[in-house]
Amino acid sequence: MSNILTTTLTTCPYCGVGCGISASTPDQIVTVQGDSTHPANYGRLCVKGSALAQTLSVEGRLLQPQVNGNDCDWPTAISAVAEGLAQTIAQHGPGAVAMYLSGQLLTEDYYVANKLMKGFIGSPHVDTNSRLCMASTVAGHKRAFGADVVPGCYDDIEQARLFVLVGANMAWNHPVLFGRIRAVMQANPEAKLVVIDPRRSASCEAAQLHLKLRPGSDVLLFTGLLSFLAEQGKLDYRFINLHTDGFAGALASAQLQAATVQQVAAGCDVPAEDVLLFYRWFADQPLSLTLFSQGVNQAVDGTDKVNAIINCHLATGRIGKPGCGPFSLTGQPNAMGGREVGGLANQLAAHIDYSDKAQQALVGEFWKAPNLVTQPGFKAVELFDAIERGEIKAVWIMATNPVVSMPQADKVKAALAKCPLVIVSDIYQPTDTLDLATIKLPALGWSEKDGTVTNSERRISRQRALCVPPGQTKADWQIICDVAKALGFNQGFNFDNAAQIFAEHAALSGFGNTGDRAFDISGLQHLTTEQYQQLVPIQWPVTSTQPEGMARLFTNGKFYTANGRAQFIAVRQSEFKQAMPDAPLRLNSGRLRDQWHTMTRTGGVASLMQHTPEPFVTLHPSDAALYGIAAGELVKLTNSNGAMVVRAQISDKQRPKELFIPMHWSAQFASQARADVLYAADTDPISGQPALKLSQVALSRFAPKWQAFLFTKTPLTPCQLQRFSQHYLARVPLTGCQSYRLALSTVPDDDKHMLQLLQLTPTLYCREQSNSAEVTYRAAAIADNQLQWLLLAGQALPDIDMIWLNQQFSVPLSSQTRQHLLSGQAGQGVASDNSALICSCFNVRSKAICEAIQNGAGSAAQLGKQLQCGTNCGSCLPELTALLAQQLNKTLSDVTG
Repeated sequence: MSNILTTTLTTCPYCGVGCGISASTPDQIVTVQGDSTHPANYGRLCVKGSALAQTLSVEGRLLQPQVNGNDCDWPTAISAVAEGLAQTIAQHGPGAVAMYLSGQLLTEDYYVANKLMKGFIGSPHVDTNSRLCMASTVAGHKRAFGADVVPGCYDDIEQARLFVLVGANMAWNHPVLFGRIRAVMQANPEAKLVVIDPRRSASCEAAQLHLKLRPGSDVLLFTGLLSFLAEQGKLDYRFINLHTDGFAGALASAQLQAATVQQVAAGCDVPAEDVLLFYRWFADQPLSLTLFSQGVNQAVDGTDKVNAIINCHLATGRIGKPGCGPFSLTGQPNAMGGREVGGLANQLAAHIDYSDKAQQALVGEFWKAPNLVTQPGFKAVELFDAIERGEIKAVWIMATNPVVSMPQADKVKAALAKCPLVIVSDIYQPTDTLDLATIKLPALGWSEKDGTVTNSERRISRQRALCVPPGQTKADWQIICDVAKALGFNQGFNFDNAAQIFAEHAALSGFGNTGDRAFDISGLQHLTTEQYQQLVPIQWPVTSTQPEGMARLFTNGKFYTANGRAQFIAVRQSEFKQAMPDAPLRLNSGRLRDQWHTMTRTGGVASLMQHTPEPFVTLHPSDAALYGIAAGELVKLTNSNGAMVVRAQISDKQRPKELFIPMHWSAQFASQARADVLYAADTDPISGQPALKLSQVALSRFAPKWQAFLFTKTPLTPCQLQRFSQHYLARVPLTGCQSYRLALSTVPDDDKHMLQLLQLTPTLYCREQSNSAEVTYRAAAIADNQLQWLLLAGQALPDIDMIWLNQQFSVPLSSQTRQHLLSGQAGQGVASDNSALICSCFNVRSKAICEAIQNGAGSAAQLGKQLQCGTNCGSCLPELTALLAQQLNKTLSDVTG
């Protein structure tokens, strides 16, 4: 029987780059590769996107609606949601109902959710997790340009000659775009890369200059740049005079606080010569592109940081032209699409704000809305505070995990636990948030959903279904419409498919829009269902006069402010917080190369868990010495908000007295590693975005008395995991089993106690125990000649062959294998490469790479030719560069020594 090959063009569900994907389904087996025709990636994919096919298992999916812990059918679930919302509204008013949405939703899902709440139920309390990543950029763009718009496009990368990365580790978090920057630098020796970041990230390996500035000093750095540009006569006064307002005030403010390079260098804690070099490069290179992300946005002055950057580009006229401009790198696949429909609490719909009453009336007229809201609602932090106070009685959370991602995450968890009605729509179970739900609604996931997303360059792309939905899962828009109709809103929600919703959304964008609103896709409002299915990626605005869309905005110098002129914003560097005696270390958080958000999808892929298998904290060698901490030891981070237990990494890439932690781990993967429990709910007063890049903590050794590796054929149950809630547990999925790293602050009483603690069944097992002084215990359970679980415990983690042990769960056990199981090693004559995984795309480890270097491979290109590493997404190139340099230094040391 010949294979039936179906190819579907769709879009990646991870970051805001919005890469196109070509998914093939021969005989229902999905394979994924980059879409060579998509202008966001031209066929390239990062390691996460490349592994998407491995995330499509139904294992771990929420497949059936549940009400109060009981499985039910959809009519019962929809009735329960509608009755719960109606009862809440009747007793407490519509303001007691809220929605918390996600950049993981498709635009069509977002649209009907916003319409239901703000037009029909009459509650303004709709916000989105985009508040956590993009709100400060939105506010900065609106202050400067009059609209929430990214001026440029990805093609500007190829035309730029100076790249400035601010708070953006593109090499790991946007590797496809970073690959384009690398290509420009390789083809143009005069091109330069500057990285502005408190720590030496992977992106720095390709940079000519790294400004390792004091955390939070970005405003000072860029106001200093504005002062320098004025002093050096590098301003574009023609552009300033013709197209902007507020320049004199912005420059005066800059000169007041950052008149000299020395002032800036002292305030930013960076060598003056490095600051001067950056300023000269920017002043002399008109083709300069400043790319920024969460290191800018997630701050109490994030909006001012954005405007400080924009001021420098306005002052030099570097906007609306090829190869230059400020460029915001979006974190989520549809953060921009959610804002287009009004997903933020301070927006109504179609980029219409509450401040314009005439525009508000247009929305009410278009929707025929019976209960149109006229005031902004609670932003994310405010929303969960209102839940804690009891002001919000019912909340519907979709496609996001706020118990992990919100600041003061323990407080958020407690608030949801006491909320009378918590409705959660999700695709996976369990999650930290779903565990608190009164009503659980199974949603479609990537590969099943059908709709649109908008990426960082305003490009709308189709996300198309390619798999049959499992169980009773439904599209989010369908669930919302069913609830709307159950509430009695029969008009306005009678959509049969996503194409109809998109058409209405497009029509609203052009309704009463005479060119004063930037977002306008009215040129797409008459698409037929077939045309919608065939829609190719296109950048808005898309109108009758611009049917092909527009790559760059502001090419004519006209902006979306009241007078059509861009606005300079006078900004000042905020005061630096003094270290607290009981929490003396500053804490930064961020993403890892192979993980995404709270790991609900990526965490289940064994290949993506190998690069960084455990949560960690990185500290400077001087701090490690001060606190008596060795690499690999467990440490505890604490402050008044919460605590974490993680492994210590020691690196001089970190500034002294500053720490870094990854943001991803949830209760499903670690017992005490939710990063955001350590962050206060401090927010930018303009954007409402929380400051998830700067906290203060105390550090201490965890010093466990007992540690273990546990391998099991099946995952531990929530009940088993709960027993380690006050200790240390990290789960690392492998291809043949689940592995756990465990640590207790006390020693179990005896062997029996160990098995009881883990709730392991000791049938058909062999064991080995040393003398009690060493407190070691090793046991394995075998059934039908198949390994079921293996426990290797002692005062310290034993040295094991992880790859060999994983393989034993997939094969019948030989008598020789049984002899070696309890040692954790394969024995003589069998060797596995357990060195650090460097290239996840092709499973290339450091040992093979170092051997290739020793045998003559002298560049990343040669390593790629021999081993394939670095030839797919390129996110491992910084590590390849570091290994090459390390080997070169070793060789020089050997020669000179």
